[in-house]
Amino acid sequence: MQCQELLVWGLSLAMILGGVMHFVCLMKSHAAYGRYVDTSGSSMMVPARLAWFLQELPALLVPMLLMLTTDGNNGTGRHLMLWTFCLHYFQRCCIYSLLTKGRPYPLNIMLSGIVFCSINGFLQAHYLLHCATYDNTWFSDACLLIGLIIFFIGMGINIHSDHILRSLRKPGEISYKIPRGGLFEYVSGANFFGEIVEWLGYAVATWSLPTFAFAFFTICFIGPRAYHHHRFYNEKFKDFPRSRRSLIPFIF
Repeated sequence: MQCQELLVWGLSLAMILGGVMHFVCLMKSHAAYGRYVDTSGSSMMVPARLAWFLQELPALLVPMLLMLTTDGNNGTGRHLMLWTFCLHYFQRCCIYSLLTKGRPYPLNIMLSGIVFCSINGFLQAHYLLHCATYDNTWFSDACLLIGLIIFFIGMGINIHSDHILRSLRKPGEISYKIPRGGLFEYVSGANFFGEIVEWLGYAVATWSLPTFAFAFFTICFIGPRAYHHHRFYNEKFKDFPRSRRSLIPFIF
């Protein structure tokens, strides 16, 4: 398959525009899943573990299918970055989904996630396999090394923060508690901060429009969730640490 440059640009710009629209909407009202779901409504609900598995799966399968169906040697650099992308979604789809203790998901939210992960999986994989070019000195490039370090630091923060959140509840509990430990000592959305750091690192490593567009969308989509979580803890718990920020330590 040849590089579909116009399609890559179109999808990337659409992702940036979608990120701006989501940010504006989500800063005004929180997304209707997790603790903000109205269980008394008529929306069909999906168990959290199944919902997470199904909505994250396309971002893992689509790139793998494109790699398997792409002829020729596309270079180590391209495969390295694409496998790095898949690593995140393997963890979210095959590990996180089995461990989560989250509340049921509205079906429409899960379907929206499936559509987004399918499109983004195609965009990132198509760009890396058919459009990106890396020369022989790329493996010693500062952007690659720094970006991968940032990516794995963010992934570690994300996984550790998710572990802290799961540990807050005993079996059968549905109540919310103040998360403590790790980066939660500084921000209410430590798990969101970790994922944002991940994709910013990935964007630096690949240095491309599609990856920066995805990192920007991630900030716009889950950044407001950290803000609303912070407000939730601040209003619900009298002993909530007043020095804690929403998303960025010491700043916001």
